[in-house]
This record gives sequence, structure tokens and C-alpha cells, in this order.
Amino acid sequence: MTTLSIIILSYNTKDLILHCIESIVKQYEKELKNKTLEIVVVDNASSDASASQISNLKSQISNLQIILNKDNVGFAKGCNIGAKVASGMYILFLNSDTQVKDRGFLKMIEFLEQNNKIGILGGKLLNSDGSLQASGGNFYNLWNLFLVLIGGERFGLTRKSPKKIEKVDWVSGACMMIKKELFERLSGFDEHFFMYVEDVELCFRVKKLGLSTYFYPDCEVKHVSLGSSNKTFAIINIYKGILYFYSKHKGYFEYSIARLFLTVKAVILIFIGIIFSNIDLKDRYKKALNF
Repeated sequence: MTTLSIIILSYNTKDLILHCIESIVKQYEKELKNKTLEIVVVDNASSDASASQISNLKSQISNLQIILNKDNVGFAKGCNIGAKVASGMYILFLNSDTQVKDRGFLKMIEFLEQNNKIGILGGKLLNSDGSLQASGGNFYNLWNLFLVLIGGERFGLTRKSPKKIEKVDWVSGACMMIKKELFERLSGFDEHFFMYVEDVELCFRVKKLGLSTYFYPDCEVKHVSLGSSNKTFAIINIYKGILYFYSKHKGYFEYSIARLFLTVKAVILIFIGIIFSNIDLKDRYKKALNF
């Protein structure tokens, strides 16, 4: 019986995902061979030969399967596709730009089994230099959103990486574990999100069911920030994601204020881009305004 399915979404990150899979095999070779753990890769129509490279690994790695999507369907939908074929009791969503540093996933399973009021568990993410990457935080109420937009995340005001097991509002989808039965009960990630904010929104719905989300630091995963994306793409989709989150879960007043906050920040940065001849900054936030 498969206990854990590790689901990795792949899109033009050939070298990164090969290193990711290699790191999983290094830590969990025994579990892969006895089929208590499986790796499910969902490729979103990559054009960099990553799909064929991963397919070639199937003869070398036990319990590895790859799903080939005809189009880039985004993170949320891609993960949902992987979850449907996963046979594990637990699902771990893992970014392709990560490397597993220990056997902490097994500890995470044990922790969830001992705490049935916890719906989602997030592992500790490390930057490339080994420093902590803030990967848990507070939901986007208007005050927290304001803090995010003025750079409060840099000072740990809205997101953090606790040094002990701690209840948080949300954890990063770069390393997120959930029981498959619960994920199916929630109908998975909301596919209105293409990429970004879908992890926050899933944790929000878990809370509405009366369950908690916890950060679990006894599990280390190195994460290359934006390794599977770029800054412009991220900003545009974070803007869209925040607004969709507000339209779905908040009232019209809060949605309007959130939209105003995002617009003001974008306009300010567009002017800064113009003043300092920073074309990338100007264009990035002009695109972000096309909600």
C-alpha cells in the first residue's frame, strides 16, 4: 500500500526537476522500491526535453510515473491532475525547483496521523545559501495585504519560517502535505488560480472546515526562489490571485479596497520605473494592472 505520493509539477525546468527527483531517490530509495512512496510528475507541455528525460528515468527509478499534459494548464490544475492518479494515503506537493535534504516527509506523515485536527502541514524551505525561506504566514485580510504591499514580508510581519512546530494560517505549496481524502473533499486546488495564491486559498478552505494548518520545521527542502517562474509572471499572477481570493471569500467592500491597494502600488512603481528609466519595472506593473 502506498503511503505517500509526491506530486511534482514540471514546466521547462529540466535540470531543476532532474535534481529534485535525484534528491528524493537519494533519501527514499527504500520506500520507492517497496512502493510505500511514489513520485508523480505532471508535465505541463514542456518544450525543453524535460518530459523525455524524466520518462527515461522510469526504467531506473521504482514507482515513478509521468503524466504528459498537451497544454500548460497551470499549477493548480496540474497538481489536481496529479492528485487524481496518486495512490498514496497522503499527498505531498513539491516544487520542481526543490531538493530534498532529509527524510522528514516520514516524520510529517507520523505527525499528521497523531493529530487529526490538522489538515495541512508545510515543511521547512531553505534558500540556496542555506538560510531560512519564509514559507508560512497570515491570511490576506486588508491589514496584512497592506503590510505585504509595503514590503512587510521582509521583516517577518506577514510570513515567517518558525523554528518550532507552529500553527499558521497558510504554508507554501512548494512543500505542502495533505491527506488525499481531505484534498478530494475540498475538490483540490481552485483551478481559477493559474499559479500563486492557490496554496493560501486551499488553507483558507481547510480552516473553514474547522481544521488547522501547521508549519513543521523538522523537514528540510532547498528551494530556488522563482526557479520555475520569473518576476513579471509572478507579479501578474499574484495580483490576479489576490483579487480572485477577495472576490471569492470576502465582501465587495474588502474586494474594492484590496483592488485599490494593488492599483496604488502598481501606479507608484510605474512612475518610479519612468523616473529612473527602469523599463522592466514600468512594464511589469503596467501588465499587472490588467486585472
